Amino acid sequence: MTRKITDKHLKKAAIIYVRQSKPDQVRNNRESQRLQYELADRAKRLGFKQVHTIADDMARTASGLVERRGFERLVATVCEGRVGAVFCLQGSRLARNGREWHHLIDFCGLVGTLIIDLDGIYDPSISNDRLLLGVKGTLNEFELTQMRQRSLEAIRSKARRGELQFMLPVGLVWSEDGRIELEPDRRVQESLQLVFKKFTELRSVRQVLMWLAEEEISLPHLNKTRAETRIEWKPTRYMTVLNIIKNPAYAGVYAFGRTESRTRIIDGSPRRTRGHHKPREEWLSWIPGHHPGYIPLEQYERNQSQLAENTFMKATNSRKSARGGKGLLAGMLRCARCGRMLHIQYDRGGYSRYECRMTNRTHGAPRCISFGGLVVDRTIGDEVLRVVQPRAVEAAVLAAEKVHEQEAEKRAALELELEQARYQARIAARRYEAVDPDNRLVVPELEARWNSALEQVERVETRLDELDRSVEATPIVDREHLMALADDLPSLWKEPSTDMRVKQRIVRLLIQEIVCDIDKEANEIALMIHWKGGRHSELRIPKRRPGQHSRCNPPEALNVIQRMVGRWPDEDIAATLNRLGLKTGAGNTWTASRVYSVRQRHGLIGYAPASDGSTVLTLNQAAQYLQVGPWVVRTLIQKGILEAKQVVPSAPWEIKEDALKTEAVQRSIRNTRSRRRSPCGSLADEQSLKIPGI
Repeated sequence: MTRKITDKHLKKAAIIYVRQSKPDQVRNNRESQRLQYELADRAKRLGFKQVHTIADDMARTASGLVERRGFERLVATVCEGRVGAVFCLQGSRLARNGREWHHLIDFCGLVGTLIIDLDGIYDPSISNDRLLLGVKGTLNEFELTQMRQRSLEAIRSKARRGELQFMLPVGLVWSEDGRIELEPDRRVQESLQLVFKKFTELRSVRQVLMWLAEEEISLPHLNKTRAETRIEWKPTRYMTVLNIIKNPAYAGVYAFGRTESRTRIIDGSPRRTRGHHKPREEWLSWIPGHHPGYIPLEQYERNQSQLAENTFMKATNSRKSARGGKGLLAGMLRCARCGRMLHIQYDRGGYSRYECRMTNRTHGAPRCISFGGLVVDRTIGDEVLRVVQPRAVEAAVLAAEKVHEQEAEKRAALELELEQARYQARIAARRYEAVDPDNRLVVPELEARWNSALEQVERVETRLDELDRSVEATPIVDREHLMALADDLPSLWKEPSTDMRVKQRIVRLLIQEIVCDIDKEANEIALMIHWKGGRHSELRIPKRRPGQHSRCNPPEALNVIQRMVGRWPDEDIAATLNRLGLKTGAGNTWTASRVYSVRQRHGLIGYAPASDGSTVLTLNQAAQYLQVGPWVVRTLIQKGILEAKQVVPSAPWEIKEDALKTEAVQRSIRNTRSRRRSPCGSLADEQSLKIPGI
């Protein structure tokens, strides 16, 4: 066998390639490593002076699906012609992939490098040895495939029955008889339940994260370093909360096969990546009710739907969740023409506009529909208030009770944290007391740990006291006052300081989605409201024409101005509009300057006296002309004695001077004056009560 090793080979270096595929084998099963490292002694016994060991690929598979820097360095060194022989325990250590195996054989045959294992010495430049090495490589590849197939089928079979044990998330443990149980630590249970409660309330993973961070509440993590404690408490992270909400194990579901491995060709070599999520219908196992959970399955499904609605950046054709902004219906409007969700656009003034623009972006076609959002939001808000207002009192009382529940949840979490801190302090004290006082190498460290544990207890107690003081400082909500406040729900809804996210959540609790369309003939926005529960209702809103906006003057006011213009001065027109209760488009009262601005905008003429020479008097002017009070003239008009007219109700009376000179008017005025000149004494005698005997 040694006749194949020549001086040409011995002048070059010998490479010892060491590899083990499993991490647990690298840590625990070291017998194979020892045998591979002993190949260096064998190389020296065969006469090699230079021996190098490559052990860069420990805990890496030789299937060709992962990057192996050690094997690449081996091939590069062989190609340089500086290697006389490659030593390995067996061919499967070098490669279990035919491509890499034959690639190495080809280079070794070209430069005259030997391959040596426990079975023999092979020269790839010789056809017989090359054939034998090729058969060995095929057998290694086939062996790996068979072992992998048998193990995977066994894993799948146990997973389908719900018996396969794998690493459970924090809060769940495997019992001795192979069942999944809740973590016995009550603090762990309470913290996980608190996460689910806050997500149901806030409906956002980030909002839950911000609340936990603000309240300085930590979450449990599995300690994977096999230290003294299996669970450790760390500050909250976003992915921690998200993984808790997305994991079906907390809903009592045995789920396996949620992720998959994918293979890509990178630089001409296959590379496998793991951890890619799969759709639920492709999971290997889904067994509801398999073990006790923290939440029911129905709540888990609602949580997943909420997470899907929160993904605004993904191109999903479904409604989106409430996350603030100035658009009440953002993510809820669907186009009746193409079926896509409408987008919301804000201008510099903060006004919203809903439009369907996906067909324009993808196909270059015109936008389906587009309309302003202010009127639509206001109309849907009024419709929601009409539905919600009968339940406003119950909702207000429930909100007050919710505040007390939140305070109780905070206190319960802090009490559990305090109990845990006191337990750690007691353990540190016992360890300090159990050590020999003369052992100065250990005592200072244990004393420092005890002091640190006591400081943690003091910090938690301080936070608990601050929470109690804040609760005591908070006034108790009067139930009657709260019920009276709930009756005024419309004013609270329209208050600018009311959080838009609260309004959006109320709308989403009642409405599934709204299908929109534009009726061009009627110039209306057609809204088909799909209420939760299966009911539907249609609303039609007049669509503003080009040039119209929310601050346009009302048509009623413009009609009054058009009818009075030219016949009355601007100040009289403004007084008439104010008496009618009409406002400007900005909600202000009318003045002469504002009437003048409207006239100039619409091209209306100003006040001009009558051109026929007739004199037209107002009611006050007519009273001065007749030398009586204004109420006398008003009485004559009401009785029909004096002829007068008004352009619109509440406008000044128009009385011609000739109408004041009629016989009927003059007679009524004389009678009025005569009654005023009658002596008071005679009136008193006529109206005095006569009593007999006096």
